[in-house]
Amino acid sequence: MSKTAIKIALLSLAVSASAVSHAEDKATNQDEVINGINFGPLAQLVGTWKSAEQGGIDVAPAQSGTENGEGAPAATPLYEVMTFEVAADATNASEQYLAAIYYKQEVFRKADDTKFHDQRGYLIYDHKNQTVYNSFCVPRATCVVAEGKAGNDMTLVASGEGIAQSNFMTDNASTEDFTMNIKIDGDKLTYTETVKLDIYGKPFSHTDSDTLIRISN
Repeated sequence: MSKTAIKIALLSLAVSASAVSHAEDKATNQDEVINGINFGPLAQLVGTWKSAEQGGIDVAPAQSGTENGEGAPAATPLYEVMTFEVAADATNASEQYLAAIYYKQEVFRKADDTKFHDQRGYLIYDHKNQTVYNSFCVPRATCVVAEGKAGNDMTLVASGEGIAQSNFMTDNASTEDFTMNIKIDGDKLTYTETVKLDIYGKPFSHTDSDTLIRISN
């Protein structure tokens, strides 16, 4: 191949790469960019959300000495408040670029307004791989990392090493798996989640579901 042909080929590749890069830049939805960081579908969550009027439901294993009996399904009508805030970006192993939002989830019994669940965590967006992570802890000495494909309808599943818990929880109320579906539709957020437990010597699927409405940005 002549030097001229080589130059033409290299120029063609450069133009092609530039076009691809420009196309990727144009594909970025500016509504997903906050403070110069692309948060993808997570950007629309920023703000405070509260349960719709009907509230949600929690189905958990009943405690010993309760009316339902140890380990039996116990349904609790609930309402909750979730607050999402921009956190920061980070780079893992020099190649995975992430953008995170922090969230606080407080869940109350409708019967008496007492809080029975408190959760703090991060939703994390990987633009290159179109992946979202939910990394959270609850004050039972249990933490979870779940992941799935990014979008307005996401299913996040606990990763291979994605569950950490205390020795007591491992021995008495072990979390075996976690799956969560999140649907974002404008100012409405719907989720369902299932925590697979080994508790009281048998398996139990602890489920939660709710629909929340944005009350402030």
